[in-house]
Amino acid sequence: MATFQLIRSATLKVRMNGLTFLIDPMLGEKGSFESYGNLANNPISDLPLNVDDILTAVDAVLVSHLHKDHFDDAARELLQKDIPIFCQPGDQARIAESGFTNVTEIETNIEFKGVTITRTGGNHGRGEIEKHMGKVSGFVLKVEGEPSIYIVGDSIFNQKVKQAIDTHKPDYIVTNSGGAFIPGFESDLILMDESETIDVANYAKNSKIIAIHLEALDHCTVNRASIQRAALASGLADRVHIPLDGEELALVK
Repeated sequence: MATFQLIRSATLKVRMNGLTFLIDPMLGEKGSFESYGNLANNPISDLPLNVDDILTAVDAVLVSHLHKDHFDDAARELLQKDIPIFCQPGDQARIAESGFTNVTEIETNIEFKGVTITRTGGNHGRGEIEKHMGKVSGFVLKVEGEPSIYIVGDSIFNQKVKQAIDTHKPDYIVTNSGGAFIPGFESDLILMDESETIDVANYAKNSKIIAIHLEALDHCTVNRASIQRAALASGLADRVHIPLDGEELALVK
């Protein structure tokens, strides 16, 4: 059975085809790295599970980009150095600098032990701030006979996301919905907010939405309650899931 487990923020585990994928590992303790919003050191929440339990039986790691809230110093230290890591083009060398010996860049797609992993595009904001945020990616995971899942990554809702939805028709779409900002550029959010999360659900009418990247970083403006209110107001509460840290969901077609 395919499953999804939110660890914290954008860190999650997906089990498909008997394999466990750890995505965007931020494994440090509360307050272990710098503030993004000039409010508090990040992350602002504790891990819901023991790190050893999080890393148990992980078969591969997917890293969407190298911002610390997606691949932090703790992950660099704690992950086994020979674990398969898949990343976007241009990030392999920087990951290997930490001693990792099995790092593969995904240009378009690869197959890993029966699971097809396709890299998708995105934009980490709009306007001037997007130029400073760097390249980001998402991933679509598919295996015959199980639900497909599209992990959007750190992107606003735009044509690249629409293209991925149209191409892959995923059963589940994981949105990073924290509505994050960078001080000095508050008018241009770098992640989806409540409104754009609902836009995704309305666009992908046959997909279930899992909204994450919430309540863990000091520059995020969206919380679980505000997403829930937006989903209820739009009549989409049955299709927009907002898991708690540590919560596991069964993925069904």
